[in-house]
Amino acid sequence: MVLAVPDRAIPDLALAFPGRCAHLSGSLHLPEVPGLHPLTSFNGEVENWEGTPLALDGQPPVWLTAAFMELGFLPFPLDPRLKALYHACAVLTSGHAATLWLGAQALLAARGVTLPGRGFLPLAEATLRNVESRGEAGRTGPFVRGDGETIFSDAAALPPEWREIFLKLGAL
Repeated sequence: MVLAVPDRAIPDLALAFPGRCAHLSGSLHLPEVPGLHPLTSFNGEVENWEGTPLALDGQPPVWLTAAFMELGFLPFPLDPRLKALYHACAVLTSGHAATLWLGAQALLAARGVTLPGRGFLPLAEATLRNVESRGEAGRTGPFVRGDGETIFSDAAALPPEWREIFLKLGAL
């Protein structure tokens, strides 16, 4: 039995299947229930998962790990003490990145600017490709260049709550 439910439901459901289940939580560790966490965002469609990490916590059934591997996932052991950090990093990469992207679109839309075509998506894709191929050197923009005048001007154009995020992220 594979438990693909909210984290809060896993402990009780696992009790119904002692020794016969695994869960898909990236943050929850239950010593008696192995976990497998596919590091991706599912949308209900079949995707290409080739090269996608699969965090293993405990000893998941071999057949289940093999099934993920056949789909292209790459398993790696994850120390349970690092699950919260691992999951927080996943949230930063996915959920928070999406919030920033959608927020940027909303800020422009609120001022009557609708980007044509695919909007910010080509920029996001190119940035990810650059970081994938060049690592830290793939970052661009005024913070990387140390362009204080542009940073100040950009920050001043943002509402205060976004200004703080903009400056804090840029300083990292």
